[in-house]
Amino acid sequence: MGIGSFARSTEIGPIATAAALPSSGQQAAAATAERGRELTLAAFMNVEVALAMIGPDGTIHLSNPVFDRAFGMLPPDELQQQLQIEAWRRGGDDPGEVTLPDGRTFALRLRRLGQDCFVRAQDITDQVASLAHQAQLARTDRLTELGNRLMFCERLEALLRGDGEVSARAVLTIDLNRFKAINDTLGREIGDALLGLVAKRIRSAVTQDDVVARLDSDEFGIIQTGTGPQPETATSQAKRLVDLLSRPYLVEGQLINVGAAVGIALPGDQDTDPDVVIKNADIALNRAKQERHAGYRVFESQMDVTMRARRMLETDLRRALALREFALVYQPQFDLATRRIVGFEALLRWHSPTRGAVSPLDFIPLTEETGMIGPIGDWVLRTACREAANWPDDISVAVNISAVQFENRGLLTTIVSALAESGLEPRRLELEITESVMLDAHGTALGLLQQLRAIGVRVSLDDFGTGYSSLGYLRSFPFDKIKIDQSFVRDTNNDRSSRAIVRAIAALGHNLGMTTVAEGVETEEQMTRVTEDGCTEIQGYLISRPLPADQIGPFLANQDAAATRTAAE
Repeated sequence: MGIGSFARSTEIGPIATAAALPSSGQQAAAATAERGRELTLAAFMNVEVALAMIGPDGTIHLSNPVFDRAFGMLPPDELQQQLQIEAWRRGGDDPGEVTLPDGRTFALRLRRLGQDCFVRAQDITDQVASLAHQAQLARTDRLTELGNRLMFCERLEALLRGDGEVSARAVLTIDLNRFKAINDTLGREIGDALLGLVAKRIRSAVTQDDVVARLDSDEFGIIQTGTGPQPETATSQAKRLVDLLSRPYLVEGQLINVGAAVGIALPGDQDTDPDVVIKNADIALNRAKQERHAGYRVFESQMDVTMRARRMLETDLRRALALREFALVYQPQFDLATRRIVGFEALLRWHSPTRGAVSPLDFIPLTEETGMIGPIGDWVLRTACREAANWPDDISVAVNISAVQFENRGLLTTIVSALAESGLEPRRLELEITESVMLDAHGTALGLLQQLRAIGVRVSLDDFGTGYSSLGYLRSFPFDKIKIDQSFVRDTNNDRSSRAIVRAIAALGHNLGMTTVAEGVETEEQMTRVTEDGCTEIQGYLISRPLPADQIGPFLANQDAAATRTAAE
């Protein structure tokens, strides 16, 4: 109540008694109350938040300028609708946030004051936009500007639930071949630039409705949402991707060739877990990488059974490495001219307590895929050198080194360390490599091989004739030995072309000054034939099955005794 209205209500005539006049204390209290009301109103009018008192019919009884600028032009009924006041009055929840048709977003708080509604509305449009931008960044792969795994999983989950008019018809996962080797040899910048080009090619092969993301280092994902028949639509796109991504790339003056493999999963009506669908596509992808001939595979339930078996095998392999369940056996190599044993090839064996004897064909590929070939190969190398150090000085030991091991920059250090620890002379160590080493190492293999030769280690080319058999390898690096695959040796009895290949390789080795070893010799007839064809050494069951280390000494003693008897006769 203002001072003027208070004075009018207390007036009693021209002459007032002293008792009727307000005391000085009352006047001061009234002035203080009035000042408080004025300050409250000033604060109400100047605060940077929209404030208003709204009646039951939507009439604005009191509002500040911020509210007037934000909502003052709205008619009462529309104002109540936008602020959701009517729903709130009926017992609904506090609106929290509302977005107006013009795009502005406000944080709302509604409170009852008698019959009126007190409204507090703060404009959070910029904050919402910032959060939306941050959310987008959190779901974007900055290198390729595609979505990332988080975005991919969220979109896939929504599509599997049937949100909206489209659904996930197929999920494709794509993986590049030999990307790690490119990254290691050419550098991270080249690898990143390559991924950017791959992303552009993938985008060019999909429709605007498809979802594309980079899932991992060199793995990409696609969600097909079209209405085309499946699996035809997915396999058609997979073929196109394999062809498109396998074409050469020019990156900072480097011409790069990479292949690609594609896995396809076709979600059913009951498939609602995005992780399961992606896992199925990855299982098909792994099968495509193993088979290689088509470049893509569609997921089948049996693949999951096979994959679980592989995981169990992987677990057992890791346990075998920790518990030292591996052992080496050695197969003799026989010189046809001197009729003496000149060396042994170290062969890895695994006898599992639960699985029994496991074939190397079953577990060696898995060690390469999982990276376990690194520690296992290190153990093989050190063990072979240590055991061979106890043999006669003229007997060598051959150890197989895979292409995966050659990608490890510490391989040379490991070899030098194994020789030093065992005391084995470098000339008695022979490393057997396949042509895949020359293919997959992208130019680094030659330098490493030359370093090995420089310290005295010998190098042989294994399984010659079964791979690309490029004569360029023999010209670029002087191998000490060429090993002829046993498939040609065993076929020489009835296959003229196989025998011609054996003769050609033997002649090539002779002209280049390289030893040629015929593998898989099991009969006297096969030994006679490869001898006639010009081979210098043989290896196979005819000489001996692979032997454990503790039998090498007696075996060599028997061989020497037999050679002595033969010479005497």
